[in-house]
Amino acid sequence: MTERDVILTMNAGSSTVKLGFFAIEGAQARRLASASIDFRVDPLEVRLKKDGARTAQALPAANPGDMISVLRPAFRWLGQHLPLDRIAAVGHRVVHGGEIFTGPALIDDETLSRMRDLSVLAPLHQPQSLSLIDAVRQLRPGFRQTASFDTAFHTTQDPLNRRFAIPRALHDQGIKRYGFHGLSYQHIAGALAGAGIAPGAKVVAAHLGSGASLCAISDGISRDGSMGFSTLDGVPMGTRCGALDPGVILHLTGRMGWEPGRVETLLYRESGLLGMSGIDADSRELLESDRPEAAEALGVFTRRIAGEVARLATSMGGLDAVVFTAGIGENQPRIRQMVCERLAWLGLELDPAANLANATRISTPDARVGAYVIPTDEEQVIADEALRVLSRAAIPG
Repeated sequence: MTERDVILTMNAGSSTVKLGFFAIEGAQARRLASASIDFRVDPLEVRLKKDGARTAQALPAANPGDMISVLRPAFRWLGQHLPLDRIAAVGHRVVHGGEIFTGPALIDDETLSRMRDLSVLAPLHQPQSLSLIDAVRQLRPGFRQTASFDTAFHTTQDPLNRRFAIPRALHDQGIKRYGFHGLSYQHIAGALAGAGIAPGAKVVAAHLGSGASLCAISDGISRDGSMGFSTLDGVPMGTRCGALDPGVILHLTGRMGWEPGRVETLLYRESGLLGMSGIDADSRELLESDRPEAAEALGVFTRRIAGEVARLATSMGGLDAVVFTAGIGENQPRIRQMVCERLAWLGLELDPAANLANATRISTPDARVGAYVIPTDEEQVIADEALRVLSRAAIPG
């Protein structure tokens, strides 16, 4: 019988799926390769990075609305490069675990049913993960599957930080702050010591990508965050609005007569950097533009991020370090500079050369508040949790 010693991870976003391939080595999961499927290109394409080399394969017959038609040719091609016949488990990032899932879980019929019920709380992301799970079940029914939840890391937050000022009965029905990007923050929490950040430090981590949020971390756990009930809350994002006066929604659905679906499209897909600039959702494009709308969008974006850092510092009762991570946070010095300049009053002094080099520490050595760049690795967290679930379940390979 073929040895089952590989974990495949699937990290579903709103427009891409990131894949990770990990070898099981004792109690550790070591990355073998990475791949991705981008639904924004036509035809769809699966891209593979292995041993430092990059290759790609078009999926001309794949239909983004039919995940089986995507995964079938993708698995066929990836199987030529990787030992898919040795997969012990497929681990998935699932955005919303509600109050049900406070840690990783083995996916069975009951687990899947509960995750489907939570789709109403994450309509942009949860259906994508579920369609991947369903497709794997049909294409490779022998594969065990696990779920790692973005909300689980934030269940440690103080109940006061999770409550909205609404009637208690609604809170008890689940309308509360959940927080997201938890797998990213879980990885960052484990990487702080390696970056030279002292144990017990009060840290605000900023996960800045097409989706963006911030999290207050101390003693390795989540204390507070910018995202709340949904992935719309907090700072502006690529196409999402961030925090918005509820009166705007009342105005749109009342006086202006908008249907709920139209409002949902506005908030999730037409707002944020794209909506403010009218140019692009990609901050790189806005940085290169000389149009005032681009500068305004970036100004709002970075000002709100800095303001959220200050709020989270208040929530923790202090601030020792700010950590930037994810696509924008790890790779765009100008955005980091714009945020840090607004935090100089807190004692954060940027080292321009270190910032341009994307160094680990980008603040001056004597800055009272340190600034750091730490790459995130959600797939590693998913693989580690999948391995834990397999070990806990004591299911033979």
